[in-house]
Amino acid sequence: MSQEYTLSSTATADTSANAPLLQIRDLEVGFKTQRGLVPAVRGVDLTLHAGQTLAIVGESGSGKSTTAQAIINLLPGAGQVTGGQILFEGKDLTKLSSAAMQDVRGREIGYVPQDPMSNLNPVWSIGFQVEEAIKANGIAQGRDARKRTIEVLKEAGLSDAEDRLKQFPHQFSGGMRQRVLIGIGLSSRPKLLIADEPTSALDVTVQRTILDHLETLTRDYGTSVLFITHDLGLAVERAEQLVVMYKGKVVEAGPSAEILANPLHPYTQRLVAAAPSLASRRIQSARRPETTDQLDISSVGSADDRLIARADARESGTHQDLIQVTNVSKVYNIRKGGFKTDQLKAVDDVSFAIPKGTTMALVGESGSGKSTVAKLVLQLESITSGSITFDNRDVAGLRGKELLNFRRRVQPVFQDPYGSLDPMYSVGKTIAEPLVAHGVGDRASRQARVRELLDQVALPASTVNRYPNELSGGQRQRIAIARALALKPDVIVLDEAVSALDVLVQGQILNLITDLQAELGLTYLFITHDLAVVRLVADSVCVMQKGRIVESASTDDVFDNPREAYTQKLLEAIPGAHFQFGR
Repeated sequence: MSQEYTLSSTATADTSANAPLLQIRDLEVGFKTQRGLVPAVRGVDLTLHAGQTLAIVGESGSGKSTTAQAIINLLPGAGQVTGGQILFEGKDLTKLSSAAMQDVRGREIGYVPQDPMSNLNPVWSIGFQVEEAIKANGIAQGRDARKRTIEVLKEAGLSDAEDRLKQFPHQFSGGMRQRVLIGIGLSSRPKLLIADEPTSALDVTVQRTILDHLETLTRDYGTSVLFITHDLGLAVERAEQLVVMYKGKVVEAGPSAEILANPLHPYTQRLVAAAPSLASRRIQSARRPETTDQLDISSVGSADDRLIARADARESGTHQDLIQVTNVSKVYNIRKGGFKTDQLKAVDDVSFAIPKGTTMALVGESGSGKSTVAKLVLQLESITSGSITFDNRDVAGLRGKELLNFRRRVQPVFQDPYGSLDPMYSVGKTIAEPLVAHGVGDRASRQARVRELLDQVALPASTVNRYPNELSGGQRQRIAIARALALKPDVIVLDEAVSALDVLVQGQILNLITDLQAELGLTYLFITHDLAVVRLVADSVCVMQKGRIVESASTDDVFDNPREAYTQKLLEAIPGAHFQFGR
């Protein structure tokens, strides 16, 4: 590592009068495998003072979460600290016994894990789980524990906490579940809170609310915060200090605003270049003759200046509408107990059209009706009223072979690349599955088509015999896109297809779908809550609120001259929206 990239905040010895709250010195973490010990964190140094906020950024696999887990001794079974020190208030946490570590974890160091649905037990009530944490940390027992549980949930922003104690995680929204985890993490008023991607799956307004609330709580308690994130906007807006990790090492560290305005290390420069922002322009297709066998996440496919065209508009030309949604509504009957039902209008009189070969983005908060519209377009849900036409055919009346032919021409790519691929199917079998289902070709032609598709999504042919658990999130999403392309569709519906990916992988996937659109003439319906991403890929935008479209215009019009207060609120809520990142 070149010395010029490392700023004083990563010094291994603190010379100031105030000793740091947390000091990591030359940390080494490895994972035991059949082939020996595989290093995951290699010589990491970082310093965090009391009352300070620090963010660790980097792509998936850079060692961010492993570093955080090592601090509180929550590494997976095969992981172990193999060298270095983790000094918390001068105590080396790597030398503590399991019992002593339990006293530190929870009480003095709180932890907010990434996925609230996976980290809350689905068969236990919310109240029970919060109370269990309070009792385990020795904060209170008996009735006092129940009273403290209600206080914790109210502090976490759930005003009706008493009424919600007996509810279960599936009855909470994503934002409410995240508040519960933050409440648990702060329940013992810890000196340090580690927040691992605390808002990565939340829409921008809920994200801002939760981060504002977290900031208030940590300020009131004097808690230091260590953020693990891939969102550079969040890092510059919420953290005073920044540490950039790549392949298990710290490559750059210092004040957040200084590093992100003027990155020195080539990797940090690439991260910043790949970060979507309100200043971005639509990516123009730029097919590169790259060798897929040597694909490197840090050197290929980020949305940098070479790909973000600074043109004022896309190439001119008129296109015929391929999809027309006219006055569509969707009403669900919600059972209230006994024979009583309530009606929920998830989609309310929605109309839009998507010209052939273009991309229309549907944006809005969670619960605004975006994904329901996607299901209606895909004919996965029935329409209550209105009409949807595809290629001048009303899709609601399609049956049998006509419906099968429609599904062949309109394909989905879903949000979670981990949940949308069958873990028992190899990559080759996964991509070939639509061909088999629709009776396309023989075994040899299907295998040839699979190889062709792998090449189209820039994956090596050797991937064909691998399984989803052997692939990264970005590789899995490429496989999902390849499967959607297998039947040579006209339309692809992308439902939050890049929201779970880190910034560099996100850049690669956005470039990929742009290249495929130019090459194959595809039409996209792009569902997302990330407006900065919309700026990169969409030709037009429809903004949804409470089931209705409140604003619809070209992408530049919506971003440069938003008419509705709701749209302005969404744009303002984007982390780091007005920060000038170095490019």
